[in-house]
Amino acid sequence: MLINKTKINIIFVLVFLCFCVLVLCGCAKREIRNIDSRGRNIVCFGDSITFGYGAEPGGDYPSALTKMTSIPVINAGIDGDTSTEAIKRIKSDVLDRDPLLVIVEFGGNDFLRKIPQEVTLNNIREIIEEIQAQGAMVAVADISTGMILKEYHSAFFNLAREKGAIFIPPILSGIITNPRLKSDFIHPNADGYNVIAQRIYRVITPYLNQNSLLRQSQK
Repeated sequence: MLINKTKINIIFVLVFLCFCVLVLCGCAKREIRNIDSRGRNIVCFGDSITFGYGAEPGGDYPSALTKMTSIPVINAGIDGDTSTEAIKRIKSDVLDRDPLLVIVEFGGNDFLRKIPQEVTLNNIREIIEEIQAQGAMVAVADISTGMILKEYHSAFFNLAREKGAIFIPPILSGIITNPRLKSDFIHPNADGYNVIAQRIYRVITPYLNQNSLLRQSQK
């Protein structure tokens, strides 16, 4: 009987811990600003990594993401764009396109052009705030990988947490060191962009699902 009681206690503890995890996860999701967004589209807002440089048309990550979700996906990436240039086009390329969720991916060109990190972070903060003011969710994609842009990793994470945005862990990790997944020194090929799409999809799906449930309950 002692063994049975012990097993029962262990099961009870495990169930309780699972319940706590679920509650905490639910709380985490509720901290994402505009989780009840009423937009219709996922807008991928970024530079050459979003544009799909190095792949044939249709080989970019937003195109791959389109095949993974029923929500329309718009590619608003421009090759060579910096965070400063992005602010200038945010209205026409993002806000005017009825965003449900905007995936923000910038920083690489800022780094190459020696734009101070503080300026980049302030620009991305402004981008996040403008999108959130529109009523859409924001996901910040971390473009650091290994030693490259490593100082941006914690900065992006903290910024996402500060603004109530979704944080997407390093999307290029293991890609730019794998010749089979890249087209040049820093840009993925179609296979690499597909990996990026899968990583982004895994992160944003729980929030899209919660958004769908909230919208259904509000009908």
